[in-house]
Amino acid sequence: MNALIALAVVLALAAVGSFVVWRLLRSRNMELWIGSYLRRTPPLVTDRPVHVMFCFVDHFEPMWHGADVDTQRARVDRWCKEYRELAGKHRDADGRPPQHSFFYPEEEYAPEYLDKLAELCADGYGEIEVHLHHDNDTEENFRESITRFCRILHERHGAIPRDPVSGELRFGFIHGNWCLDNSRPDGRWCGINNELILLRELGCYADFTMPSAPSDTQTKTINSIYYASDDPRAPKSHDDGTPVRVGGHASGDLMLIQGPLGLNWRKRKFGVIPSIENADVRGGQPPSPGRVDDWVRTGVHVEGRPEWVFVKIHTHGTQEADMDTLLGAPTDAMHSYLEKAYNDGKRHVLHYVSAREAYNIAKAAEAGLEGNPHDYRDYVLPAPRSSWAGSGRQGGTVADRDAA
Repeated sequence: MNALIALAVVLALAAVGSFVVWRLLRSRNMELWIGSYLRRTPPLVTDRPVHVMFCFVDHFEPMWHGADVDTQRARVDRWCKEYRELAGKHRDADGRPPQHSFFYPEEEYAPEYLDKLAELCADGYGEIEVHLHHDNDTEENFRESITRFCRILHERHGAIPRDPVSGELRFGFIHGNWCLDNSRPDGRWCGINNELILLRELGCYADFTMPSAPSDTQTKTINSIYYASDDPRAPKSHDDGTPVRVGGHASGDLMLIQGPLGLNWRKRKFGVIPSIENADVRGGQPPSPGRVDDWVRTGVHVEGRPEWVFVKIHTHGTQEADMDTLLGAPTDAMHSYLEKAYNDGKRHVLHYVSAREAYNIAKAAEAGLEGNPHDYRDYVLPAPRSSWAGSGRQGGTVADRDAA
């Protein structure tokens, strides 16, 4: 009898423990992806130097929180001044400074701000891509909005390239509020179930939204570069897909290049519960050597090419609470650590890449190409006019190049 009572107590405690764990997982929406994290296989060990493609993407929103024009202008001006100063002190193995990919919101378009960002990019510090916040949208309006914005970015600001084969404008994409393909359970902040198809048809070369944890829009597929196929009858078609692999080919509707997602055991709640490492850099989540190590160790790569590691981190660059981190000592120290720990030329080789360059290098890996990824920065899609200086081409202002 005593043994039965003891067993019942143990089972009851186990049930309570399981319930508590489940509640903790649900409170951060971790049940969506924790299974994939626990089933992950460590990256293959390679005796070749590991090339680290470091890609910083920015949900760049000058009008955030309904700011007045003076505040908006101050945000953009601070970035254009201080990022030059910060990035100008750093170089990767190829002699290039850090590349910042500014995903600018279509609904916040202001020519003045894009002109200034285009000049920053022309000086060799990044590229401009497409960001969008929308709600209860329609296919017709989505097509019109993206088409118009891409044309303006290209014709007015020298951003986003033309495909050398098809001649169409090509762009990278980040979805506002993380809600790619109508992925929020309540249907807010999108409204379109065939968004992946539409993006492909409009010229999107890859999506860079994920990871979105702890949001409930997070996919079960994590730490991957993969193709997603759209089911126009259902939302969140990018929840899983086909990995991009050496010797493979484009499949589905859209490539997704994800950033690292996992658990940070160094930062624990109550000293027990690990925090989520979601590759977000901001004032409350400053970069650190430990975080950088975790990002690299995650080993996001094209299957069959483990020695090419992609580290895509993200931020919201125009929020005042975060700008001292993004433009100051913490990010400066992050780049110094990257250049010290991951650029010795023997074990690691560091490459600062834009979103477009990350895509090109992934496509080169898919095609079976080897060697130095630097050689494939423009493999499929050329650099846009506004980043010519960053690619070692003609410099000068956008107006100078347009007149050339």
